[in-house]
Parts: sequence; structure tokens; C-alpha cells
Amino acid sequence: MHVARIRGRHVDRQGRRRDYESRYLRRTYRDGGKVRHETLANLSGLPEQAVDAIEAALKGTPLVPAGQAVTITTSTPHGHVAAVHAMAARLGLPALLGPPGRPRDLALALIISRVAAPASKLSTLAWWDDVTLGADLGVTGASTDDIYAAMDWLDGRQDAIEAELARRHLAPEANPSKMALFDLSSSWLEGTRCPLAARGYSRDGKKGRLQIEYGLLTDPAGRPVAVRVLPGNTGDPAAFTQIVTVLRDKFGLAQMVMVGDRGMITSARIAALNQREDGTARPDPYGWITALRAPAIKKLMAEDGPLQLSLSGEQDLAEITSPDFPGERLVACRNPHLAADRARKREDLLQATEKLLAPILARVQAGRLAGAGPIGVEVGKVISKYKTGKHFAITITDTRLAIERRQDQIHDEAALDGFYVLRTPLPASQLDAPAVVTAYKNLKYVERDFRSIKADDLDLRPVFHRLEERVKAHVLICMLACYLTWHLRKAWAPLTFTDENPPAPQNPVAPARRSAAAQAKASRQRDTAGRPYRSFRGLIEHLATLARNQVRFTGTAVTVPILTEPTSAQQEAFDLIGTPIPLTLK
Repeated sequence: MHVARIRGRHVDRQGRRRDYESRYLRRTYRDGGKVRHETLANLSGLPEQAVDAIEAALKGTPLVPAGQAVTITTSTPHGHVAAVHAMAARLGLPALLGPPGRPRDLALALIISRVAAPASKLSTLAWWDDVTLGADLGVTGASTDDIYAAMDWLDGRQDAIEAELARRHLAPEANPSKMALFDLSSSWLEGTRCPLAARGYSRDGKKGRLQIEYGLLTDPAGRPVAVRVLPGNTGDPAAFTQIVTVLRDKFGLAQMVMVGDRGMITSARIAALNQREDGTARPDPYGWITALRAPAIKKLMAEDGPLQLSLSGEQDLAEITSPDFPGERLVACRNPHLAADRARKREDLLQATEKLLAPILARVQAGRLAGAGPIGVEVGKVISKYKTGKHFAITITDTRLAIERRQDQIHDEAALDGFYVLRTPLPASQLDAPAVVTAYKNLKYVERDFRSIKADDLDLRPVFHRLEERVKAHVLICMLACYLTWHLRKAWAPLTFTDENPPAPQNPVAPARRSAAAQAKASRQRDTAGRPYRSFRGLIEHLATLARNQVRFTGTAVTVPILTEPTSAQQEAFDLIGTPIPLTLK
């Protein structure tokens, strides 16, 4: 028996043609020397699926219920690691790390993992078994010794890696302004045995904890290029000296312009910047852009100083000179929004300090607290909590406590609110005053990278490693992961809340503004297709739902890898980085 399908055509009186198919269940048999067909049933009225099932059964194909046709033996998250790996390949990161081999595969896996799911090295080892990254890069089953060996290998490759990044992003061809941004941050360590661990100024608010310092070098757009790990008590000026040496001696970059904050590029560092060890001048001088500290600004404002005379009325940007800074241009700026914010914050802190002091004052007045020593101890516990002690005059005797604000000192500090002065030796023909302000304010990009490295994306802190080279390798992994994240954020801006086209400010002193499109994103929360906008981390998590399934069809022993159907957002995420969704990473 078999199913016979007979195609026919009918033309009605109006000349309209209709094509149709008749389906019959027939038995074919031989009658003597002739082959004959017997129609057993007309199947034309049955649904197409039913006819197909009858035909398949007659051909010997086993039929099973739809729910039992296939078995998914494993379903492994794939989309997030595939996207990060695709961006790494697009940027040439594998070749940048070094020659092919297991150490490179492990190092690449550590960097991709830091972007996709930041965690400790031990947690990452276990995580590799749960995602396609482990199997595709051949790192499943790696031991902690393998990880540490790969980190040591990567630490030995740091100079070569960073030299290539500097060639890509800081060399004159890619960076005509020859400008680089540098800033310093810190993170605390767990444990006490690391040679780099020391107590210093904690930018994480972890007072009294051992920490490390690390300086990040970027191009003018904030793209990470190099990182240097230093002892936890290293000052900003010492870090600046070290990175300049790296730029000159290891990267071979001449006549750069370094941009750093007021604590980084000090007068002493400026004096030594372009001198050799023997005191002679260097033939390839470096330029710089930094800011003056408050005492220097106060001196410029004294009496009829150049700053006071230049920024009057509605003027908020002026170029001035001072005999205290020969051969330099001073660009003075006044930001009224910043002034108002600092005045408000100062008043809030003063009131908060007075609130803490009020109970102590009441106890003294009621006689419950007496003696200059005990009173001084209680006052000392709270007076510096908000760093406003300098603004209070405190008189203590055995029976009396008097507290009043130093209004003259508060007024003098308030006079500086909103003012900042930039200094640079660069001639106006090379960089005019607005461009100097813009270059200095671009340090916000380095701060954004620090947020990405330390908290938002990559979770560098705290550091658990003990050996110096392992700590340096850990920070290098985070820096390279930040390099990947920088490019992914830029590519995925249409899918996230990132401002795709921030408006160029007409006034460099004024606060930055978001574009109307970015404000609309934040307001609507969804795009025109109804898809939700996501944070960068939220998009990574959404991509992780794109899985690679191992499918076994009933009656067979072989499994076939099949990806789940991507959502439109997942498909667009891969389109934006210019690659199809890969079934395997390599």
C-alpha cells in the first residue's frame, strides 16, 4: 500500500484556474503480467499532517509522539561567552596575548570570563564546566596550578601586550594630538603576605586595610592601554614618574602630552619631567595638562589678582598669566553649578557636625560631663567625622564647652567654590583654552574605567592573591577585560541606556548633557519594537539565555548541537559586533 498524490487543474467558465491535489490510499498488485492499482480510500479530505503521517508509516518510518521525538541531553549557556569571544577575535586579542598554546587559551578564557561573569579564580574554574567557553577553548578540567601558570605566563607578556596597544592607540597615526590620560586608584587585599600590600589613602573607603595602588593609562577617549601595579602607599606623583618612563623607554613615544589631576602632576614632577638623570634637557620634551591646588588659586584671587579680575560678571573662562608660573598658560574656569553644589554640601556637613556636637554640649551644660580632658575626648570623636573641624572654633574648660563657626574661614573657602585653574606649557597654536579644558575634563573617562574595573563590570576587588606577580597578572586581566568592555559598550549602545551620540558642549566649562535620544531611552524604557533597554550587565545576562543544546533524535545514538532560536535583541547584539551567531567558539 502507498499514498498516491495526483495533481489536477480546473478552469471554470470565467477562465479562472485552480490547481489542486488529490490523495488516495492505494494497493498495488500484479495481475498476471500487469500491474494494477486498487483505491482503498480517498484521503483528500484529511489534514496534510495526517496524510504525511500515514505515508510515513507505510514507508516504515517509526512514529512517536511529538514530545518524545527528540531528547535534549544538555543545554549549555552560550550567547554571552560567544559574544565576548567574537569581540575579542575582532580586536585581535588572542594574537595580542601571544603565540598559540594552552597558556594563551587559559589566559583568554580568564579575560572573557572576567567580562561575562566576574568571580574568583576558583569559581571561574567551576563555571567553565557550565558554559560552552570551557569545552570550546579546551580549558574544562583545568587545575588551579594551570591557572597560576597561565597568569605567570601572561605577566611575562605584559610589556609586549601593552606596547602593541600603545602602537594602536597612542602612536601619532592613531592619536594625532599625542595625548594620554593617566590616573591612580587603589583596592584592598585579603591577607597580609603580599609584598605590595601597604596602608595608604584608600579610595574605596576601607580605612586601615592593606591595599595596592594601580595606575591606568588610556588614550584621549578612555580606551585602556596600560596598567601599573604599585605598593599601597605609593603617592600619585611617584606613579606618574613611572608611567612616563614606560611611555618613553618601553613604548618609544616622544613628545606626548600627559593629562593628570592636580595631585598627580606636581611642580616637582613638572621640573623633572623633561630632564635626564644628569640634569640636561631631553630632546623630546613632554607636554602636560593639570590643575592648580586651592592655595595657589587663592593666591591668584588675592587682592586684585589676575583671577579675580579675569572672571567677573558672566564670564566663565579666561586665560591668564602669573609670574609664579613662568612659561605656562593658566586657564581659569568658573562653574556656577559646581559652586552651588559645593555650597550646599558644605552647609549640610556643617549642620551634620553641629548635630553630633549638640548632645555633648547638652551634657556639659547639664553637668553630666565635666573636665577638660573627658570633654575633649568626646568632642574629638565626632568633630572630624565630616572633615569640617577646621570650620569650628572650640573652647573647652573643666566646666564649659563653647562651639561656634569660623565664619571668616568658611567665607574664604566659599570664595573658591566653582573655580578651578588649569596649567599647561602647550602653546595656544597647539591647543586653545577651550581645548585645554576639554582635555582635562576627559579624565572622567579614566574614572569611568575605574568604575568598570572595580565595581560595575569586572569586580577586581578585593584581591586574594599573595604573590606579587599574581597580583599584577590579576590586575592586567582586569585591564584587558576593560579593553573588551570598552568596545562592547560602544558597539551595544543601541541596545542599552548608553548615550549613542552625546552632544558636543558649546561651552566646555558647562556640565555635560545627555542627548534627547538618551533621555527618551531613560523615559520610555523600551525601543520602538517594544524591547526593553538593558544595562550592559543586563544585556550580558540576556545573552546567556541563548543556549547550545545537544539534541538526540529518537532511534539514534548520535547527538547534534543546535542553538536555541535567538531573540531579536540577541541577534542584533551579534549584528552590532559584525559577526553571525557561532555554533562553537572556534
